[in-house]
Amino acid sequence: MKKDQLLTRRRLLIAGTGAVGAAATARVLTAVTGDGSAGSVPASGPQARRPLSSSAYRLQPLTGYGPPQAAPRRTLVRRAPLLRFSGRGRTMVLTFDDGPDPRYTPDILDTLAEYDVRAMFFVCGEMVAGSKGLLARMADEGHVVGNHTWSHPLLTRLTRRQIRSQMERTCDVIEEACGERPEWFRAPYGAWNRAAFQLGAELGMEPLAWTLDTLDWTSPGTRTIVNRVENGAAPGVVVLAHDAGGDRSESVRALRRYLPELLDSGYHVTVPRRHYA
Repeated sequence: MKKDQLLTRRRLLIAGTGAVGAAATARVLTAVTGDGSAGSVPASGPQARRPLSSSAYRLQPLTGYGPPQAAPRRTLVRRAPLLRFSGRGRTMVLTFDDGPDPRYTPDILDTLAEYDVRAMFFVCGEMVAGSKGLLARMADEGHVVGNHTWSHPLLTRLTRRQIRSQMERTCDVIEEACGERPEWFRAPYGAWNRAAFQLGAELGMEPLAWTLDTLDWTSPGTRTIVNRVENGAAPGVVVLAHDAGGDRSESVRALRRYLPELLDSGYHVTVPRRHYA
């Protein structure tokens, strides 16, 4: 084959490769800009060297980028609260109600951090107002922040509108402090009704009660609280304690004793995960 024929064939191959590359580039640009018209992409060949008009560089709306939004998560309306969890092995959940209280909550967080344990804190909205930093710390350290109403009322004596207000206001203040809305709810005094279950579900929350009540709010003594937790420990148990609502120094001291003993006994103290429909 003559030299000039080889050169001509090589030029054709190069031109063909350039055309394929330009076509691939056209498909990429069409996907990014969302414009499927042929005129929005420069053609191959000499025309591709012409500068685009300024209108071609206009920014697209931000909503045009990124994956499509996922369908909203749906929470089932339960007829009774969750009481325990079926985790692997010897798993337990620690929960603390009525806080946060700057006198006791930091000590509880310090003990949990010392043993690298996560817990659940069901907070009251009116208590959060002056202690948003404590909620931010809870979230930063991997704890779950739940909704325990605004002012700890007996829900069975409230109207549907009042219950919604108690829940919604607390959801708002938790989101403001933690950056996300709560996924769990606990009725004060364990007093549930149909409206509480329905409204909680509408706000995206699951109802959680407890299996083991330490009755620490009665100030029975540190040793008594420790004995109740150790004697009632079992796989799936949800422990109820308090970090506010009164003098909770016994609760703080009790946690320092029973937590390492639970861990030494082979229990895995953790927080539950939500399951959506």
